[in-house]
Amino acid sequence: MSSEFGKLLRVSVFGQSHGRAIGVVIDGLPAGEAVDLEELQRFLDRRKPGTSPLSTARKEADKPVFLSGLENGVTCGAPLCAMIENADQRSRDYGELADKPRPGHADYTAWVKWGGHADMRGGGHFSGRLTAPLCVAGGIAKQLLARRGVYVGAHLSAVGGVLDRPFPLLPTAALFDEIAGKSFPVLDDEAGERMRERITQAKAELDSVGGVIECAAVGLPAGLGDPMFDGIENRLAAALFGVPAVKGVEFGQGFAAASLRGSENNDSFMMENGRIRTETNHAGGILGGITTGMPIVLRTAVKPTPSIGQAQRTVSLSAGENAELTIHGRHDPCVAHRAVPVIEAVTAAVLLDVLLEGNHGTF
Repeated sequence: MSSEFGKLLRVSVFGQSHGRAIGVVIDGLPAGEAVDLEELQRFLDRRKPGTSPLSTARKEADKPVFLSGLENGVTCGAPLCAMIENADQRSRDYGELADKPRPGHADYTAWVKWGGHADMRGGGHFSGRLTAPLCVAGGIAKQLLARRGVYVGAHLSAVGGVLDRPFPLLPTAALFDEIAGKSFPVLDDEAGERMRERITQAKAELDSVGGVIECAAVGLPAGLGDPMFDGIENRLAAALFGVPAVKGVEFGQGFAAASLRGSENNDSFMMENGRIRTETNHAGGILGGITTGMPIVLRTAVKPTPSIGQAQRTVSLSAGENAELTIHGRHDPCVAHRAVPVIEAVTAAVLLDVLLEGNHGTF
């Protein structure tokens, strides 16, 4: 199925942006694990719309209703199903788009693949709205990982050419919590203010900007993963590319490593308190698809929001001729800052799956 990922921990997302509800089914969660629903809601609130002038004005509570898998707040071994009702759709804003596909969106490819039957209101099943149930799965995964000393955090690394400072060599859970508690998820608040200005400027010009998100995971032991086609990078990248608007994923130095010499890029090994670690972490905590014990560090590139207020060239599918389109409705001038917890969520879910696999499905 194209809308699911994982091996022992199977995460399947369902719904459409303007349908009755969206949701997630999580199969493979260990039984007997308490889920702090208040903590989970705080995590979901980090990505929900309508909380800032920098995001869409769509108002959604994003409060999940658990249909199965939880009994008295504890996993019971059955597949966990959570539903989030959609409450603030304005489908009239999308009437013209059934005939005029939006540049940069999946309107055209979905029309071709499903013969014109796809529900593309608000982006349908391709919408960033579907990242809310992803955050349900990832928020629960983050809680289970934290109990085992594994922590996942992220920040907005770049927007519109403005750079935040990178994570330190050894980020901590406290640092992740500090970022999560901010209204704008950056390490350097001055850089964050400049990013806000770039987003506000793009919005005023009926345009949009993209960004880069840096994510790290600490506390993982060395030796997880497999070489070749089932490595940690492979599994993370496959899931991360499922996040709408993600167009690139890199680990450690990533593409920058191509301009370095081996003497610059190699991470020298050292002994510290009886354990092997590296002096630097250009590899991003992964060698040969297998964890080194250093923090996993990855970055995702998020494209500018395709729905912009400027007139754009497209075609009329019914007439078979060129056309012009001006998109109306409520859209984010930048989705990258709201995508920060989403990248955390997907990363956490994949890493929990890897840990379960290494422990034969249990802890």
